[in-house]
Amino acid sequence: MKVIAINGSARKNGNTAILLKAVLDELGERGIKTELVSLAGLEVRPCRACLKCAEKKNRRCVVKDDANDVIAKLDEADGIILGSPVYFADLSGQLKCLIDRSGMVARVNGDMFKRKPAAAVVAARRSGAVHAFDSINHYFLIGQMIVVGSSYWNVAYGREKGEVKKDEEGMGIMKDLGKNMAWLLKKIKDKK
Repeated sequence: MKVIAINGSARKNGNTAILLKAVLDELGERGIKTELVSLAGLEVRPCRACLKCAEKKNRRCVVKDDANDVIAKLDEADGIILGSPVYFADLSGQLKCLIDRSGMVARVNGDMFKRKPAAAVVAARRSGAVHAFDSINHYFLIGQMIVVGSSYWNVAYGREKGEVKKDEEGMGIMKDLGKNMAWLLKKIKDKK
């Protein structure tokens, strides 16, 4: 079993990455393979609404950039975690571009992420976290994924790099999220 975490932050090793790594550490301790992919430095352009993916049905977007590599990783994974900082009360633009493109590719290819456990993780300075969290969860729900919860919303607060570590409750939420996702993945595997 493998979980892929996508860091939607422009900062490769900032607060969002710290939160995602906390979740992945818990998964790793429970025998789940993990991978963290950062969108920072990758080119992920917006969806062109060309619907070529619906014509080709090859689990790929026709736009030539780094998105198809990430879409392939989402497709291969047993579980998905998407993380974003809050940018103007919502998720980052680059993560939104990936959501739009991977969501359309998945939909026209038989809902290729259907029933995969998925979780949103959000790093916030002050506010907008619930809206960003909700936006990511909408992607999971429309894709028929199973949204994994924690002991509270999967959000932690901090502005400067590393400040989220001071949010003890937020870090605990990330650990609980990792435990819950590992539990669910194992239950699903046992039923197959």
